Amino acid sequence: MNVLFLGGTGLISTAIARKLLQRGEQVTCFNRGRSENRLPAHPNLTIVNGDRSDRAAFEALFADKHYDVVVDMICFSPDDAASSIRAFKGRCGHFIFCSTVCVYSGPPVTIPTPEGEPYHSIGGYGKNKAVCEQLFLSEPDFPVTVMRPSHSYGEGGTLIRPVGGWGSFGTFPDRLRKGLPVVVPGDGTGLWASCHVDDVAEGFISVMGKPAAMGECFNITGEENLTWNDYHKVVAEVVGGTFHPVYIPTSVLSDFAKPDWTGGLREIFAWPSIFTTDKIKAIGGYPGQSVSWAAGAARTIAWMEANGKAQSAESDPYEDRLIAAWQAALHTLNLPDAQD
Repeated sequence: MNVLFLGGTGLISTAIARKLLQRGEQVTCFNRGRSENRLPAHPNLTIVNGDRSDRAAFEALFADKHYDVVVDMICFSPDDAASSIRAFKGRCGHFIFCSTVCVYSGPPVTIPTPEGEPYHSIGGYGKNKAVCEQLFLSEPDFPVTVMRPSHSYGEGGTLIRPVGGWGSFGTFPDRLRKGLPVVVPGDGTGLWASCHVDDVAEGFISVMGKPAAMGECFNITGEENLTWNDYHKVVAEVVGGTFHPVYIPTSVLSDFAKPDWTGGLREIFAWPSIFTTDKIKAIGGYPGQSVSWAAGAARTIAWMEANGKAQSAESDPYEDRLIAAWQAALHTLNLPDAQD
C-alpha cells in the first residue's frame, strides 16, 4: 500500500506509520515540520512539509497524486474537511478520517457506547469533529471511513488524569510514587477506558482498503474498563507507590478549581467513557486490546522518565493547595473529613 498521512507526528499517526513501515508499505507524511518526527529513517518513508491551512497550496500539491489510503489526522474544522474532499476525491482508494468519541461527549445514552450513539457533544472539539464526519459521510462517491479513538496513550506522551492541567500530568506518577494525596472527582467510580497506541494503530490498519469499512464509523478504544479508582491504583502499583485519593465533588471542582484543571472534567471525565468495539472486530483483522493498562502505563512512564517528561511532585504545588482548601472548607462546615 501507498499510504499518506496528513499529520504523521502525533501519538496515533506515529504508531500507525511505524507499523506500516515494518510491514514494507510506502508511507508519506505531510505536516508543517514543527513537531518532532519520531519515525526512524526508512527508505519507504517520505516527509513532505506544508501547511494545510493554505488551502490552495495544499490542494494543488496533491492534484496530480494518487494514494491507496489517505489518513487525515489533522482535520479539526468543517473547512479542513471540505478542503480534504477537494484534494482527494478521485485521488485515493480509501480516505480515513480520525475523529473522536468526543462527538458524543457528555451524558451517554447507552453504556458501553456504540457507534450508533447520537451526536451530543457538549464541547467545541467534539462538535466540530461531528460536523466533519457528516461532511465526509454525505459526500457522494467518497470512500471514507470514520475512526473514533478515545484516550490513546503511549510512548511519546504522558498519562492523563480526570483533573489537572496539561502541565501537571508530568507530576502524576511522582505523586503516586511518593504516596502523596491526589485529587479524584466524585467518588472515583466513574468509568474510563484507555487504549495504547499500538492497539489503536492495529485498528486503523485493520480497516485499510476494506470495502466493508467504507461509509462506516468505528470506535477504536480500550476494552479494559476501569473505574478511576482502579486506574490510579494500577499506576501506583507500576511506580511502586500508594494511592491516597482526596475525593472532591465534580460540581465543586468545576466551579472552584482553576479552569485549565477542569475543562476536560466538565466535557469528558465527568461522564462514563466506555465504548463497544464489536463493530470493528466484525469486519475482520482487529483482535482487540492486547496491551493492558498496567503494561502500557509502565512503558509510557519509562519513556517519560527517559525523555525528561516526568516531573517531580514538588514542581507543581497547586494540587496540594487545592487539597488544603477543600479540607479547610470541610472543617469550616463541620463536616467529617474523609482523610481523618
